[in-house]
Amino acid sequence: MQGMICCKFGSELNNEDRSHRRDILQSVGAAVGMDLIARSSTFIEVANAADLIQRRQRSDFQSKIKLTLYDAIKANPDIIPSLLTLALNDAITYDKATKTGGPNGSIRFSSEISRPENKGLDAALNLLEESKKVIDSDSKGGPISYADLIQFAAQSAVKSTFIASAISKCGGNVEKGTLLYSAYGSNGQWGQFDRIFGRSDAQEPDPEGRVPQWDKASVQEMKDKFKAVGLGPRQLAVMSAFLGPDQAATETLLASDPEVLPWIQKYQRSRETVSRTDYEASRFSLLKFIKDLYNIYG
Repeated sequence: MQGMICCKFGSELNNEDRSHRRDILQSVGAAVGMDLIARSSTFIEVANAADLIQRRQRSDFQSKIKLTLYDAIKANPDIIPSLLTLALNDAITYDKATKTGGPNGSIRFSSEISRPENKGLDAALNLLEESKKVIDSDSKGGPISYADLIQFAAQSAVKSTFIASAISKCGGNVEKGTLLYSAYGSNGQWGQFDRIFGRSDAQEPDPEGRVPQWDKASVQEMKDKFKAVGLGPRQLAVMSAFLGPDQAATETLLASDPEVLPWIQKYQRSRETVSRTDYEASRFSLLKFIKDLYNIYG
């Protein structure tokens, strides 16, 4: 009987011991789990803070780019047509079949900028090179690429023409014109240009023969080139300011084509309105398309 009692007592002791150890393990596990959760939360907070800092630095850098380009263009307004053509010619080298070319900054190479289709664009490139020095001197993440710089310059050039038009419609009053642009313009849309940023530059010139000489090309040749990159008569009409220094002369030529004429007339009417909504929206969309050309097809 005594042995049985002892046996039973031993069994109860083992159960209690196991229960006690289980409680200890659960407590330790809970403590470790809480510690891991705390550390994980700290890690997430640090990662979020780092991401926030990086985004803030990126935003500050882009603001610096825009301000520098704005000042450069404001001091040299006659360079605007060349900046637009520079951006177009750098981008429209894109070839869908080989997935080469596009807005990659290759036009900076002397052998490419000196081609016949790029005649007269040296001054625009020189202006950007000087702006690049100012921008890079304040960069915490390395120099801006020419691929980004050229397209940002086109953005600034287009925006400046929209603002100038608004000021003109207000009789030259800068304050009223700026308010008019803020009310009716595409001011809020320009932020979409910032989403694709930080592209690398091409390390060699793009192949020759991909860009027409716009001042010598027929309307059909222009249409064919635009079609090759996914654009049509409507986009050709809205890009008239990109095809040479004399937009009126370019539009007169484009209006001789029955497919392009309706769009020329549409955008001419839009430019005469206070808001210029159709013209601005179409030009904005097209400029973004060109900027993102090899991201669309690449």
